[in-house]
Amino acid sequence: MKPLISFAIPCYNSAAYMRHCIENLLTAKNRNIEILIVNDGSKDETPQIADEYAEKYPGIVKACHQVNKGHGGAVNTGMANATGTYFKVVDSDDWLDPTVLQRVLDILEKIDEVDMFIANYVYDKVGVKHKKVISYERYLPQNEVFGWDKARKLPIGTYILMHSVIYRLDMLKDAKLCLPEHTFYVDNIFVHSPFPYVKRLYYVNLNLYHYFIGRDDQSVNEQVMIKRLDQQMRVNKILIDTQVAAKDVDKHCYNYMYSYMTIITMITQLMLMIRGDDEAYKEIDSLWDYIKEADTQLYHKMRLGLVYNAFHIPTKAGKKIVIGIYHIAQKIYGFN
Repeated sequence: MKPLISFAIPCYNSAAYMRHCIENLLTAKNRNIEILIVNDGSKDETPQIADEYAEKYPGIVKACHQVNKGHGGAVNTGMANATGTYFKVVDSDDWLDPTVLQRVLDILEKIDEVDMFIANYVYDKVGVKHKKVISYERYLPQNEVFGWDKARKLPIGTYILMHSVIYRLDMLKDAKLCLPEHTFYVDNIFVHSPFPYVKRLYYVNLNLYHYFIGRDDQSVNEQVMIKRLDQQMRVNKILIDTQVAAKDVDKHCYNYMYSYMTIITMITQLMLMIRGDDEAYKEIDSLWDYIKEADTQLYHKMRLGLVYNAFHIPTKAGKKIVIGIYHIAQKIYGFN
């Protein structure tokens, strides 16, 4: 029997925390699910743990072992081995709420197939008592199938991320989604690139995904992001290319994609500004040159907006204000 949903867990040296992620998914082991543990060339006990669960839960858990290819390569392997109607990535240090998971599975069983199923996610930041919940209840229709034309504009800080989506697997194959290997931040490509193929959406106002934030080596840690700005830039350019190729999609979908792409561009520039050396500002200029060369119309549209003007302030004081605003937002949303 074809699984209703395949969960892919990319794991690289995840032995210290992957069991929590797996055990939460296994609360639904009596349902029609598939769990793919992708060991991405780990050097700790991750391979043994993956094999342990595969042996204990045959037919439910599969262990996929590969040489290290990075997060994107692990997600690609998950998609290649998945057999479910739906596909969801759950990072090995994150988890799904078991009670909400059961409710989501109930809904997926009852509704006609949709391309993208959306639920809320929680910024589960260490040491924060009141966790920030990203909810779409004010912006998306609830408990019904809808199209992009029914979605209201999402404000900054309330974007649809990998944490909030469950995709139809065949739709991802139609979109020919293939993430770059050995690259961080590819979750932005995973959630953004398939949008032109998404026609049928469904949203439930339930807090399904818990996004853990707290490890010093985590990719979203600000200092880690600054060290990996070459990879952030690579992802940013792929999102720009996707945007350029999406000219003929539904205008509501295009506008959402544009909004998301511009916020990623803003983050790239912010990290470069925080780094603050002369080469960083040259890279900001080179990014805008890339946009101009890719699509002059897109370039001029972006130049009129906040994303461009906020980062072309000639004074040091102005740049400090922009960075200060970012750090305030960081504290409010707890995103890294």
